[in-house]
Amino acid sequence: MKLLELAIAFFLFLASHLMLTGCVAAYQVTLYLHNKCPFPIWPATAPNTGYPVIADGGFYLPSGQTHCIYAPLTWSGRIWARTGCKFNSNWKPACETGDCNGRLACNGLIGKAPVTLVQIALQENQSKSSFIDVSLVDGYNIPVSVTIRQRPEQCTIRGCLQSVNDVCPQELRVSNKKGKVVACKSACLAFDNDIFCCRNAYGTPEKCQPSVYSKIFKDACPCYYSYAFDTPPPLVNCASEEYAITFCPSGWGDAYISI
Repeated sequence: MKLLELAIAFFLFLASHLMLTGCVAAYQVTLYLHNKCPFPIWPATAPNTGYPVIADGGFYLPSGQTHCIYAPLTWSGRIWARTGCKFNSNWKPACETGDCNGRLACNGLIGKAPVTLVQIALQENQSKSSFIDVSLVDGYNIPVSVTIRQRPEQCTIRGCLQSVNDVCPQELRVSNKKGKVVACKSACLAFDNDIFCCRNAYGTPEKCQPSVYSKIFKDACPCYYSYAFDTPPPLVNCASEEYAITFCPSGWGDAYISI
């Protein structure tokens, strides 16, 4: 009888916890999006071809808050944070970074670069690997870390050692109306040159080497892709049904995430 009472008590505790967090999902992958930035952000999602839009493509996330979104067990796409948004005006773009045609719900639209991109490829089939990486190939706006809840030590992409915006060269800077640097373009985005974009005659790893610009990105964020043929380790063989994506992780390089 006592064992039954304990089982019932545990079930009630678990049910109440799930209802309080609002994170209840079956046969889906749960993505916990944390905003540790000292300002609000507007996370956005865009699926790759053939996959559904998740979380309507975008939503508001106040500073210090967590929001759960759900993806199918097999899904591929990208997640990024928009900053400095004002959706209650007719001004377009509505966001200083990552804007998707002035919409709150991007609904499949890709955000305007430069932004820090979390790239995800989930596989329900356990014989296939799921991949997650963070890319600065199109530029940077804010830092992000990614981990899984079960094995944070082995399966984590750490945040940055410092903000790229603080060390961004003048020719790559994106500033808001007040003159504050809010994003940093990649050299490919800024100059649209084959040698920086790793295309045509420079379309192989042997021909396309790190540039002085990509090295700035790499020094600040060593766990991210700094250019097309960079080789940081993505999260491979870290299949999970729960991932934590934290924007502005505390201490820049601090990988610890509490959920």
